[in-house]
Amino acid sequence: MKDIIGILKENLGDRIKEIKIHNNRRIYLTIEKKDIKDCTKIIFKDLNARYIIASGIENFDSFEVLYHFGFDKEGTVVSIRTYLDKEKPEIESLTDIIPGISYIEREMWELLGINFTGHPQLEHFLLRDDWEKGNYPLRKETYEQ
Repeated sequence: MKDIIGILKENLGDRIKEIKIHNNRRIYLTIEKKDIKDCTKIIFKDLNARYIIASGIENFDSFEVLYHFGFDKEGTVVSIRTYLDKEKPEIESLTDIIPGISYIEREMWELLGINFTGHPQLEHFLLRDDWEKGNYPLRKETYEQ
């Protein structure tokens, strides 16, 4: 694990705002939204980590997007975490780096309302095409009514 953390620090530098070691196989890195694309490129392309999945979470005052990568030889999962403004949850799409991320970005867009700028096909994936615009089924406000 120390090797992975050293490699990440060496390659990502001061773009890492926080490192949290969850356990001996799981590391969380907090990265600012503006640095996600560069950090993903380094982890996925340069360090040859395997993209696992991305996930979105609604917090009380923000949205959180996590990108999960496997360093399989080391048996470690590294998750890059960033926070988005609650009023305008928006981040650059990573489809040009990881084509397979397209579907999960679409899912987060339609279920949470996170906009992925530059996504080549940001359209409904799970919900009906006539789903009410602005109605995001996984947002807390949907259940508070």
